[in-house]
Amino acid sequence: MLHSPVLPLVKKRRKLQEPSLHVQHEVKFGEVTIFLVERKMGSSRRSFLTNLARAKGFQVQNELSNEVTHVVAEDNSAQELWEWLQEHGLKDLPSKQILNITWFTDSMAAGRPVVVEPRHRIPEYNQQKEVCVEPSSPQRLSQYACQRRTTTINHNKIFTDAFEVLIEHAEFNENEGRCLAFMRATSVLKSLSGAVRCLWDLEGLPCLGDQTKAVMEDILECGKSSKVQEILSDDKYQALKLFTSVFGVGRKTAEKWYRKGYRTFEEVLADSSISLNKMQKAGFLYYNDILKGLNRAEADVLSQIIEKTVHTIVPDAIVTLTGGFRRGKEYGHDVDFILTTPEQGKQEGLLGCVINKLRYQGILLYHDHQQSTFDFKKLPSWKFEAMDHYEKCFLVLKLKSDLVEVDTRRDDAAERDWRAVRVDLVAPPISHFAFALLGWTGSRQFERDLRRFARHERKMLLDNHALYDKTKKVCLSAKTEEEIFAHLGLEYIAPWERNA
Repeated sequence: MLHSPVLPLVKKRRKLQEPSLHVQHEVKFGEVTIFLVERKMGSSRRSFLTNLARAKGFQVQNELSNEVTHVVAEDNSAQELWEWLQEHGLKDLPSKQILNITWFTDSMAAGRPVVVEPRHRIPEYNQQKEVCVEPSSPQRLSQYACQRRTTTINHNKIFTDAFEVLIEHAEFNENEGRCLAFMRATSVLKSLSGAVRCLWDLEGLPCLGDQTKAVMEDILECGKSSKVQEILSDDKYQALKLFTSVFGVGRKTAEKWYRKGYRTFEEVLADSSISLNKMQKAGFLYYNDILKGLNRAEADVLSQIIEKTVHTIVPDAIVTLTGGFRRGKEYGHDVDFILTTPEQGKQEGLLGCVINKLRYQGILLYHDHQQSTFDFKKLPSWKFEAMDHYEKCFLVLKLKSDLVEVDTRRDDAAERDWRAVRVDLVAPPISHFAFALLGWTGSRQFERDLRRFARHERKMLLDNHALYDKTKKVCLSAKTEEEIFAHLGLEYIAPWERNA
């Protein structure tokens, strides 16, 4: 008798845990039960992908169980994943679909579970032979990054890391052709569903010329590239790389300091004839903090700060996180936001008010506010410009340690309870929001190829402001990114698949 009241309470607690999986979102595909492996993926990204899938009608379990039909992992080695799964003692493990993240992203894009292809599978680990067996399938890839799906998973990092050095070196030396060649090659390698193990794997792939293949062959044979090693030991490259790592210092300024014979920050700062602008002063002052960058948790906290600040000024304003974090990256050097309003023109002056609010909150360390030079009458722009004409602001803000777990340990500020972080804001009119969002989301190569595709394949001009049809001689309107892709006759590619 004394124990009888306890039993219903236990049952109620058990029931409270399950509705979150089923009641909040309608399950459309009951035959598929997904489990997302948190290892390497991270808890915040896993939570984001779980909510995304459930919102689209997929059934996702928080715990690994025998009911799971599709196990999805990101960036786990085959051996590590299979050993981890075997430790859980699942029944009929061989019958379950063990897949990489490409199956998940393909399914999200399609709005339904797609058919499992060889490229979606995690290779099976054979403990006796100690080899990973991965089904191979020929891939027909487009030369345009905007027609390839590229997640944050990179199976060919050993090559792309080397190419990044070569790209940077070419940029320092203003060798545009060489820079572009390695950028396109990097983009192709990042889109592959498996690692390149020999030059034969490159057969039929676009954008891989003799110079890129020579570097890859060197790495395959020796484990590293002699060209890259030569660059890394080059005095000029190291100096320019160091100087351009400062917020506000570009290639030309870095080149000028190098020609003066400077190789360190101390030498630059000791020269009284060098006049630093405000951005460069902030760059040196908060160098260690800014260089560290931000993680996803810190970006989420900054999103809350910016949203709250903006909505105290314009309650119905639209605040959208963009840049690398919108593409699913877990780390970035800054956080980008697009601010606009449902009412055309009401966004004017918004950034100035936001700056004042941030200053009042005591978290504004630096700002560079650039007024809008956008003119509807000057559309289209026949020459692409690196910066668009919308009103924008480049900020350095205090991120306080009581809001998020941040590393505030610094030699120059051991007692600080905050660190400096970079935030960029841009405020386009609502009529051009979709174009700004597409442009600011990136990645750099994805956007470059999207413009190239528009120009060469569709006779259109695309930038962050508009899409102009040269044949019809008219600017095409679009309220969403999907509409822009439709105008171009392209299959829509979700933000997390634009990491080209």
